[in-house]
Amino acid sequence: MAAAINAPTPEIGTTNQTDDEHDNKFIFCKIVKGEMGTELLHDGSLLSDETVSCFRYIHPGAPHHYLVVPRKHSFVQILFLWFLVEKLVKIGKEILQKNNVTDLNGVRFGFHWPSFCSVTHPHLHVLAPVSQMDFMSRVVYRLNLHWFITLLQKRNSMS
Repeated sequence: MAAAINAPTPEIGTTNQTDDEHDNKFIFCKIVKGEMGTELLHDGSLLSDETVSCFRYIHPGAPHHYLVVPRKHSFVQILFLWFLVEKLVKIGKEILQKNNVTDLNGVRFGFHWPSFCSVTHPHLHVLAPVSQMDFMSRVVYRLNLHWFITLLQKRNSMS
């Protein structure tokens, strides 16, 4: 169902669509604009940081499972914009600390590679503690898989 809601539309520039019209078609864009009734744990529009927002994942795989997303869908090249990735991680860590998760060894940060994403808006999964992930989440968010890449794997592949 999520894939149908977030089915890609023609690329910006190929029609008369503006960025806002494009962003209005995607679920995460609607969430960060406050149109879905989702609690924003970090709302960039209210803080000095206007680039990212954070909210709880609707199908949590661990007691703490958050999605940290750029506020603008147009950040299509997120995996190549390391400064933005670092900002997503920073906000994820802040949200974990606000929820009394201080041991970052039990945390998994990662992305689904394109073609394995049900939502095309770039987003970072933040899961903690890994030891409490359910069986399916251990499969979906497992290390060293071709459909889910952790930040440690990404750094190693870039060096």
